[in-house]
Amino acid sequence: MKIISASRRTDIPAFYSKWFLNQIKTGFCHRLNPYNYQVYQVSLQPEDCLAITFWTRNPQPILPHLDFLTNQGYVYYFHFSINGYPQAIETNNPPLQKSIETFQNLSQKLSPNQIQWRYDPILLSDITPFSYHLEKFEFLSKQLEGYTKRCYLSFVNFYDKTERNLGKVAVENNIKFQHPSLEEKQQLTKQLRDIAKVRGIKLYSCCDDALISEGVEKAHCIDMDIIKMLRPNFKTHLKAAPTREECGCVESIDIGIYDTCGFGCQYCYATKSRNTALKRMRENNPNDTLLWRPAKLKDIDLNLKEANKKGKKFVGSSPEYIQGKLF
Repeated sequence: MKIISASRRTDIPAFYSKWFLNQIKTGFCHRLNPYNYQVYQVSLQPEDCLAITFWTRNPQPILPHLDFLTNQGYVYYFHFSINGYPQAIETNNPPLQKSIETFQNLSQKLSPNQIQWRYDPILLSDITPFSYHLEKFEFLSKQLEGYTKRCYLSFVNFYDKTERNLGKVAVENNIKFQHPSLEEKQQLTKQLRDIAKVRGIKLYSCCDDALISEGVEKAHCIDMDIIKMLRPNFKTHLKAAPTREECGCVESIDIGIYDTCGFGCQYCYATKSRNTALKRMRENNPNDTLLWRPAKLKDIDLNLKEANKKGKKFVGSSPEYIQGKLF
């Protein structure tokens, strides 16, 4: 049995719920290696899915179908990101109050244990300074009190594509973005921890062990503790499978594809260009087993392609793919 990650690479609940549900009914989908465009079949049969981890900013489209998933024997939990940044930074997110209401409704339908709040990533600038985050976090934690037990946080990683996207935002909106020191990160994290504690929410540091302290635990976003809660009779141990340095996740299979999320968050590591993402969204075929099909795979029978590979060991350049890691 495998954990299905749906998905770190894109927002499947928000934009591809129809596609996802069609593949659930089909019993499998294909995943795409983003580097060499090799495809691999992934079973979505209930007996093969240990759990489904949904990553989203708007699960509303999939909410009406959760009873179906439960009745079919699937177990699942959500990572729900709510930051509430100004529109210059989060250009197309749902209205903040709507996100809060959706979070509350989802928690009431499932349980606070099945919905994890992500205040992630933290981005410091002259329009989002320390005081902004303390005020915003205070407000959000008050709204989410009793609806979740965990909050995952990280500070933005300034990858090259992130630097480029934020550079454009800085010029167009006259914003100065900051690269906080470790001491500044630790200071803010401890203040957020104290706010969260009052609300009965524990803080988890994602991919930054230097922020771990009393009351701040290491994040395991694909988390065996949550899996054991959902499946108390599951005894098999899953291997650690970090997706990047200091990641605490166990192994999973991600079925998403980069550059397919329509939200256009300027700090996002998974989207180089929102225009590309919107184009790929338009090209999505809900009946295709691939979330998005590149031109080189057009009119290719993926099932036949997969059958031709059976019995052959994958010898690509990335051993990470075998472990189902995020690229």
